[in-house]
Amino acid sequence: MLVSLTEKRLCLTILLLYLVAGALYAIYTPAWQLPDEPAHYNYIRQLVEDGCCPRIETGDWSSEYLAQLTSSRFAPKLLDELASIQYEDHHPPLYYMLASLVYRLTAGDLIALRLFSLTLGAGVVALSYLISRRLLPAQPQVALGVMALVAFLPQHLHMLSAVNNDALAELLVGLTLLWLLRYLDGEHAPVWQLGILVGLALLTKLTIYFLALLAPLAIWLRWRQTQAAPRALLRSLAVFAAIALLIGGLWQLRNISVYGFPDLLGLAAHDAVVADQPRTADYIRVQGAGPYLAQMLGTTFKSFWGQFGWMALPLDQVLGGWIYRGFALLTLAGASGALLSARRRPAADGWLILLAALLITLLQFGYYNLEFQQWQGRYLFPALIPIACALVCGLDWWRARLLSRWQAARWLIPLALSSLFVLDLYLLARVIVPGLSP
Repeated sequence: MLVSLTEKRLCLTILLLYLVAGALYAIYTPAWQLPDEPAHYNYIRQLVEDGCCPRIETGDWSSEYLAQLTSSRFAPKLLDELASIQYEDHHPPLYYMLASLVYRLTAGDLIALRLFSLTLGAGVVALSYLISRRLLPAQPQVALGVMALVAFLPQHLHMLSAVNNDALAELLVGLTLLWLLRYLDGEHAPVWQLGILVGLALLTKLTIYFLALLAPLAIWLRWRQTQAAPRALLRSLAVFAAIALLIGGLWQLRNISVYGFPDLLGLAAHDAVVADQPRTADYIRVQGAGPYLAQMLGTTFKSFWGQFGWMALPLDQVLGGWIYRGFALLTLAGASGALLSARRRPAADGWLILLAALLITLLQFGYYNLEFQQWQGRYLFPALIPIACALVCGLDWWRARLLSRWQAARWLIPLALSSLFVLDLYLLARVIVPGLSP
């Protein structure tokens, strides 16, 4: 795959602009005004002060105190008990262990920890380009468009400049997807390496445990390609599973010792601690299933593109309400173009892997909302690379149909998506800072 000098420069430009915008978000977003940031920060603090690893227990969650903090925009006079917010203590420890090094070097500086997450996010942006470039080697404009969308999608940039484990989780998703594509293409990507990546994912975040299903799917697809003996398939699956469980299974064994069997993930302990979170059943009992579904879809869509702070700042009134309309048009055009183009494109194994990642993420989101009322689009970000690939492919399909005679038009989509950088800066200066400052 040949990459021109111009394409390399455009990649570096997008990456640099991402770092600039993300650094501004990390520095100027008011302290603690990102979802769950105090709880993630306190996990790191506990590691440094008490060693590995904290356990979630009664007292780690107070809905009344959190309501006071969010309603007052985290007023300094209310921060005396901030260290008591510890309801993320059930998470696997890898991100927090890495971040603890930054905590020690900077005496727990919040901005330094945010910049650490932002740096991990740069890997996500770069991997989005490499993955889409491999899927569509003859369409570099699509790869650049995917890279720009992943880099500058406002809510995604907001989350990658926060203290949380999302950036490392998405980085491992991107690395695993790239390795799976290399593996399917017959390149040197042995199954033991896939086992290491998935094992690290098991130590990072529950929302990316779906990688443990994608790897066996890819191993089966590769075996089907080569038509090898059945024992070769079983051997590959055994090697992958052994290494992944050797690395990630240690955390499950620890959870059994702390929370008891069968709470391998600590979720039962977590649900008991946060028992007064809004429940789906309660909402449906009062409002009905129809209003619940409409509210869930609407809020999920808005918060996927941009609803800042602790869901406190939707963009309905920003720029005359045209922001969500523009994103809706982009989504409709991209999704329709992706469906129309898929009818004419053979179902390559690489695309099946990305589709499986998207479908499992959607199922996870739906399953979580069966119990808790969590209409947050950021929960779909583990599948953002597949989502971006589909949307940009669809947009490029329409571009090819409508502007086929104008060769230079192929670069319009990555340029248009890169212009979200300007929107990001506007939202930071005119919405986030004034809207979330105490």
